[in-house]
Amino acid sequence: MVNTTVQVVAATALRQFAFFDAHPVKDVHDLASPPEIFKNASEISTVASSSAGLLVADIHGSIHTLNKEFVSTTSWVAHVGGRVMHMAERNGVLVTIGEESAVRGSLLKIWDLGKTDKRNQAPVLLKSAKVQPSNKPHPVSCFALSSALSFLAIGLADGTVLLYRHLDQSLSSTTSLTALPKTRIIHESSPEPITGLGFRELPSPTNADAKDNNLHLFIVTTNTVHLYHVSGKGSGGSSVLLDDIGCGLGCAVMDWRAENIVLARDEAVYAYGLHGREPPYAYEGYKSSIHTHLNYVIVVSPPTTATTTSSATRKLAAQTAGGDGDASRVTVFDMENKVVGYTGVFAEGIREVISEWGNIYILTNNGQLTRLAEKSTSAKLSMLYAKALYPLALSLAQTQHLDESYVADIHRQHGDHLYMKGDWDGAMTCYLKTIGWVKPSYVVRKFLDAQRIHNLVTYLQELHALGLANADHTTLLLNTYTKLKDVARLDSFIKTESRRSGAAESNGDLPFDLDTAIRVCRQAGYFDHASYLAKRYKRHEEYLRVMIEDAGKYGEALTYLRHLGAVAAESNLARYGRAMLDNLPEETTQLLIDLCTISGPLIIPEAEDTTPQQSSVPANAPSYLSYLALSRAPAPEDKVEEPKEDKEEDLAEPQTMQPNAPTPPKEKRPSPTLYFAHFVDHPSYFVRFLESVAARRWGQSLSSLPSSLLDTSLDKDEDLEKYNQAAVWNTLLELYLDGGSPEQQEKALKVLTSDTLPCDKTHALILCSSYSYTRGLVILWEKLGMYEDILRFWMDKHNTSPSESSASTEVVQALVRYGPTHPHLYELVLRFLTSTPELLTRHQADVEKILEHIEKERIIPPLGVVQILSRNGVASVGLVKDWLMGRIKEAREEVQTDQQLINSYQLETNAKLKQVAELEDPMHAKVFSVTRCSQCSGQLDLPSVHFMCNHSYHQRCLLDHETECPLCVRQHGIIQEIRRNNERMADQHELFLADVQDNGFKVLAGGFGKGVLNMTRLDDVAV
Repeated sequence: MVNTTVQVVAATALRQFAFFDAHPVKDVHDLASPPEIFKNASEISTVASSSAGLLVADIHGSIHTLNKEFVSTTSWVAHVGGRVMHMAERNGVLVTIGEESAVRGSLLKIWDLGKTDKRNQAPVLLKSAKVQPSNKPHPVSCFALSSALSFLAIGLADGTVLLYRHLDQSLSSTTSLTALPKTRIIHESSPEPITGLGFRELPSPTNADAKDNNLHLFIVTTNTVHLYHVSGKGSGGSSVLLDDIGCGLGCAVMDWRAENIVLARDEAVYAYGLHGREPPYAYEGYKSSIHTHLNYVIVVSPPTTATTTSSATRKLAAQTAGGDGDASRVTVFDMENKVVGYTGVFAEGIREVISEWGNIYILTNNGQLTRLAEKSTSAKLSMLYAKALYPLALSLAQTQHLDESYVADIHRQHGDHLYMKGDWDGAMTCYLKTIGWVKPSYVVRKFLDAQRIHNLVTYLQELHALGLANADHTTLLLNTYTKLKDVARLDSFIKTESRRSGAAESNGDLPFDLDTAIRVCRQAGYFDHASYLAKRYKRHEEYLRVMIEDAGKYGEALTYLRHLGAVAAESNLARYGRAMLDNLPEETTQLLIDLCTISGPLIIPEAEDTTPQQSSVPANAPSYLSYLALSRAPAPEDKVEEPKEDKEEDLAEPQTMQPNAPTPPKEKRPSPTLYFAHFVDHPSYFVRFLESVAARRWGQSLSSLPSSLLDTSLDKDEDLEKYNQAAVWNTLLELYLDGGSPEQQEKALKVLTSDTLPCDKTHALILCSSYSYTRGLVILWEKLGMYEDILRFWMDKHNTSPSESSASTEVVQALVRYGPTHPHLYELVLRFLTSTPELLTRHQADVEKILEHIEKERIIPPLGVVQILSRNGVASVGLVKDWLMGRIKEAREEVQTDQQLINSYQLETNAKLKQVAELEDPMHAKVFSVTRCSQCSGQLDLPSVHFMCNHSYHQRCLLDHETECPLCVRQHGIIQEIRRNNERMADQHELFLADVQDNGFKVLAGGFGKGVLNMTRLDDVAV
């Protein structure tokens, strides 16, 4: 019967808990009785756990294999006529040591539990040999078997220890049944018997902390503890004394890790490792035996802890427990956590303590079997929580290798307990160990009070150090620093954490949210810290925003921009260029020039004055670029996007260029148009910027021709470069015109007159018109061939100020220059000069010259001139009297000449008609009076041939069968060919219509003259 109410009296009281529940085990067939196999418990000699089940040996030499219901599944006689004293199983191989009636001394047998002998259905016997190191046999007191079956140690009652090496190799050989490795005596301690043996196993491969990879054997006698080096470097020597105290038989056992041997003595429980005794566990009282179960040590002792071991005292304690004098007490220790997990008194006495299937089984002398089932981990922790034993709960969790979430929950409950007691610092220590498992908000809410803000800072710092903080945590931490005005801790957090995160930084993983940290430092006025973070992590935009918008350190920002390089400086200057120009116009202008003209690293001036200067240019300068947004298409570079974090350039920290350093790769130069808008209030610096860019980038200036030696290999987009050049010179022309000074006017004139500068003529016309720059307009009109526009410009100017004679004079001079190549201008000027009496009076001689030139070049017919002059009453007849009379006289002479031609044509026509009529009249005789041959001009004689055309030939001068006059046929052939060509032209209507559109009347008259429009086809004549 189990009684757990007996008080334990110990020298040092250990904490006791009911970690185990006791349950009686009944027979599977008879629930009122214990298992059948244990009814004769006194006959059981030893019990051992195995992979095949529970092994039970009796004093008759038999071994039984039991299942979980304690029913025998296999039985065989291992030692005939004797008994089994010791047994142990490793990897399916069972080693037994017992006695047999036919053998003097102890007998060692090795069985293969995985194979069955068909003759007797028992496991196959692998080896059988006597244990007798000398002629005088001694009983075996204990033995130990290594986990790999490599070594077997046997302890004898005379203090001798035998060691079998390479036992596993002998089992695999096919030698005789009795062939075993040669034994070696490794220890002798006569007359002290051996009371305990145990192999210290090789450490697990997963145990990275293990420093000793050798196999050792602990040897325990009644008075000493020795250590023997079995294998490994330095093995084979004599045993080493660890301590000069020993223990009784059955009171030594290896712990659950097989690293230390545990001894149970009356005064305490000792543990020994490789280096000797470890701190003992105070537990006084007589100990009958000691066993292990997982991480627990089970001590069996009488129910009293008095130091006396007299039988009278033991009987008294047993009577108190309600039993006989054999009563025993079972105490289950957790030696690592220094707690007692179970204490119970068994009045009937204890026969065996069994550790199998995760439970502890207690077999009493009367055959009763009790199962001690360990409670669940959560139940054990709840018991510890109820007594506020949180450190013990942590130790228990570590011993049982609980998940980290369980450990974190223990720390959380411990922290809550300390928090309720008002121990803020202790609670925070616990909460720090929950990071990663408990939501930070759970802890943060508890420490938002101003009195606990220091603890909150500690928690938030640890969150950031572990990389588990988010933007809100960073904001809260930095706000606490700023509220406390703790600059030192702020420095420590920002700068120290930044240095610690060097490896994490390379992977983009920072100990805090960078954007939030910079934003909070800016809001709190800690600009130095914000700039440090931005510079440390290469947040170029944030650094410039702090230095320019917050700190106003334009000089440092300018130097930083130079160090960044062209790519990063391009985008940042597009944003902050105007602010930089307002404060450092000279230095900023030079930086922009270098940026747009240098294709490599930006040159850093040796001495750069970064003192803010006041610009001498008036702030109310005209907005001369206002039209650009409306009149020009933006270049691709005009679209400046906000750089994304994931695409941010990984630029190096500012560094000085070494003389022998390799030349960095050239970068594409940005478009100058990106920075035009920044100069809106700085026209003088704008002019300098544009002139310098044009000269250094393209070699273009007002005083020199473009240079062919400049490096333009990076500017592969020729169209874009042409656009940039035009934009620069268009803007320069506007600035020159806007300045108004003679020097700038002269520069504008040079731009307009240059044939090499890529200035847009149309754009220049708009500018010259906007600024009323007459010289420029005239030059541009001349270049564009717009001569009529020049004349009309001066005409309009005269109409605006009629009293000034310069405009009309300019009209006449322009006519003299452009008129010879453009005759249509004479009519325009003639209309202008005869538009008012004042103009006619002033330029009468010019009008006469114009009329003479018109008549000479036949530019305008006389009728047209008359119509021009007669449109108003300005020009008098006297002005053109002589000119008209000359024209009339010429017209009369032309008419007379034409009339004479008409008369001659009529006479010739009449003669031809008369001749035709005579030829057609058959009654009219034809007389041939020709006396000479028309071919050879010789005297005509017979035979001769006469033609109706009055030509006569010798017959010999004509070809055979020739029926036409040779002289007339050639003339008629030419005429017929002309008629055929005209007839073909008459069918090509497209060409005729095209000619009519160009010269209508002339073409029509020619068509009638050639007979194209009224032609009678030759085919019709033939018919």
